[in-house]
This record gives sequence, C-alpha cells and structure tokens, in this order.
Amino acid sequence: MSDWKRKLDGIVDDLQGALIELRRYLHTHPEPSGAELETSLLLYQRLNDVGLSVRMGPDGCGVMADNPAGDGTTRVAFRGDIDALLIQDEKQVPYRSQCDGVMHACGHDAHAAIAAFTAMALCRMETEGLLPWPIHWRAVLQPAEETAAGARGMVAAGALEGVSAIYSLHVDPTRVAGEIGVRSGAFTAHCDAIRIVVRGRGGHGARPHESRDPIAAAAQLISTLYQFVPRAANSQDAIVLSFGRVAGGQNPNVIPEEVEIGGTLRTLDSLVRTQTIDQIRQVTRGVEEITGTQIDVEFQASIPSVRNDAGATRLVAEAAKTVPGVTVREIPRPSMGSEDFAVYLEHVPGAMFRLGVATDLSAVTPLHTPSFDVDEGALPLGVKILARTVVLACNSERR
Repeated sequence: MSDWKRKLDGIVDDLQGALIELRRYLHTHPEPSGAELETSLLLYQRLNDVGLSVRMGPDGCGVMADNPAGDGTTRVAFRGDIDALLIQDEKQVPYRSQCDGVMHACGHDAHAAIAAFTAMALCRMETEGLLPWPIHWRAVLQPAEETAAGARGMVAAGALEGVSAIYSLHVDPTRVAGEIGVRSGAFTAHCDAIRIVVRGRGGHGARPHESRDPIAAAAQLISTLYQFVPRAANSQDAIVLSFGRVAGGQNPNVIPEEVEIGGTLRTLDSLVRTQTIDQIRQVTRGVEEITGTQIDVEFQASIPSVRNDAGATRLVAEAAKTVPGVTVREIPRPSMGSEDFAVYLEHVPGAMFRLGVATDLSAVTPLHTPSFDVDEGALPLGVKILARTVVLACNSERR
C-alpha cells in the first residue's frame, strides 16, 4: 500500500468514534424528505468548521461543500443522501429514533455520515500535506432521495457545476461488512410512480346495486394488473409492478365515491417500459368499462436507471481493493430498486457501489423495515473507499 493510503487510513481510524457518533445522532433525529432542515444545518456547521466552502441546498435542505480550487478547475463530486422514511423504528437500541413514525430505514444516516467524514478526511490530508497530487472535490449532501425530488433540486442549485465525475454508495444488508458490490452499466431500475383514482357512485352498503362501487373496481383493477401485466411481457424482461397504497371510504357500511391507489412500475429497458405503460392503460380501460366507473391513471415522478460508467466502476474497484479488510464482488444483475443518483449520471459520468453492512447474514434486517440497522464497522470502510476513489479520480496522469 502506498504511503498516502496508509496515512489516509490512519486519519479515518482516528475519526472513527466521531463518525459513528454522527451516524447515531442522525439516526436518533431523522427528518423526512423535504424537511431535512436541522440535519442540513448540522452538516453545514460540521463541514464549515473544518474550513470548507459550504452552501445550503434549495429551501435550506441539503449541503454542498468544496475544498479550495483555482478558477476553472474541475472537481470530482461524491454524494450522500440525508432523508428518512415514514416508518416507526422498532429497534431497542440507545440510538433508536426519537421521532415517532420517522426513521432511517434505508441507511441514509450512514450515507450522510460517510460522505461528511470523507470530506473531513480529505480536508485533513490536504491541510497536513499528505496528498500525492492536488485534488479538487465537492461533497453533495442531498435531501429528498426517497421522493425522487432531491437530486434534480441539487443539480438545479449548481451541484454539478464544474464537476467532471461523481461517486456514491448505498448500504447493502445482504452483504457482510467488509464486502462491496460493483457493477458497470445498469445498476438499478427505472422507476415510475403511479397514481390511480377510481371514481364511482357511493351508496348504502346494504344496496350495492344502487351504486357503482369504486372499491370493487379498485380490487378488480389491482388483481387484473397483477395477473395480466407479467403475462403480456416477454418472460425474460424484468418488470415489477407493485401497489403500496389503497385509500377510500370512512365508514364500513358506506360505499364511497372514490378510491385512490398508489404504486410503482420498475423496468430496465425503455421499450419494455413504454409497452408496459400502454398495457396498464389498456387493462384500466377494460376494468373501467365493465365496472361503470371512471378510472384515471397518472404516471408521476420518474427516476431513470442508474447506469454506472465502466471506467468509474473500475476506479471504485481499484480503490477498494487497497483497503485492508475489504473484498470486492461483481454484482451479476441490476437491482429492481431505484435511486435518484441516476439524475447526476445523466449529466456527468460516475458510479455507485454497494457497501455491505450486515453483521450476520442469517439475521438480515432488510431495507425499508422497522428493524433496519447497520454494522457500524462498515462506516470507516466506506470512508476509506470513497476517499481513495476521489484521490485516484483527481490524478491528472490517469486522464
């Protein structure tokens, strides 16, 4: 291992206690998408205190931090997201969420802490003259990843101005701490948010024949879509259609006027996506006709697929292989999850990698569940990999 990498690892090891402390504070004080005001202020203050040039994101949510650079110098960016989910934390740990119904169930507390301490470690390396060559970078602490609004807002606020490449990571509870997953090309799925409103005619529960029951129509629609959308597609094409919200009515003996359904469509191929959207609309028209209801379908927020640049992915793997205790694995196929990191990659090349955070694979706590947690031993490994990647990406001899 080269001298600068050993010194970087020493700095990260020295900061490990503060790194874990920040992650636990964020986990204890989560804020949902679009409301990350206190989280952003805390991160702003921490990064400002080490001498970085810091500015807030849109509406006081999100942070961007730069190290000093000359005019016209391009930067390498790295991103950590900061928002939490509307889930009740059920863990019995000292750092359990103190906000009812809100928790970091997707690891964004770990992402934010890793990105912030990557910035601090790089800053200290620069201040102490330990870097092998000049580096110029930007830390992007992004709000509202879960609602697919944050990345676009940060790009509009200038997060990619003067940036030549961007990197990120996502915790992975299906991998043990010390293992990372890399993949070039398609990394996640394209995700479309779906909102369906079924409008009927309400009535008494005892006389459904006098109504046009939107609940019955909604049930028929969901069942039909689940049955026929996969059957209409090539079995080799990855398509995931899921509904997570059905809302309608107030009383058990009253047929309501309206039902609202919310879900997502996830695909890997643009043509398959278009064909599937057409199929959903066709099925909807059929259910609308046989139930006598009016059904409106909207495809709302859309997140493109994360497509990792091949060169950027190789750089991450190269950086990770020099970190003691880290094993690099190739990811064989894309995830059907989504990530708005894809928005940055529409503008500049870059890569995201999976950071293993499981202590025991026989007792995995999945993402987006009330029991989710991470092995905190993975946090300094994430910092070491991300910081190495930034330094290597700034090496002018590689360009």
